[in-house]
Amino acid sequence: MNNCIFCRIAAGEIPADKIYEDENAFVIRDINPQAPVHLLAIPKKHYPAVHDIPLSEMSTVMGGLTSALCKALAITGLDKNGYRLVANSGGTAGQTVPHLHIHALGGRDLTWPPG
Repeated sequence: MNNCIFCRIAAGEIPADKIYEDENAFVIRDINPQAPVHLLAIPKKHYPAVHDIPLSEMSTVMGGLTSALCKALAITGLDKNGYRLVANSGGTAGQTVPHLHIHALGGRDLTWPPG
């Protein structure tokens, strides 16, 4: 996806504040944070949303994504005090980049319901 910002970050074409990276995924700080700590866990392979992952790849993609996220949670300390995970799908849910990503928000008390 030539114009996908997350694909371009994965390819090294656009710099980002990477917290963690491995062969399958990376975790960056959100450039428009909604909490004191706002991370994005992103698979390197392009999938618009969770439901677009082929079932034969689901456990590998989501397992790799959550593994990378857990490593970043430990690096940032969010694993100690709590965090919220959010994955938006589609414009009405607030997804602004059509590339699967999971938000991890923390560093303050988070209210419920979220929105």
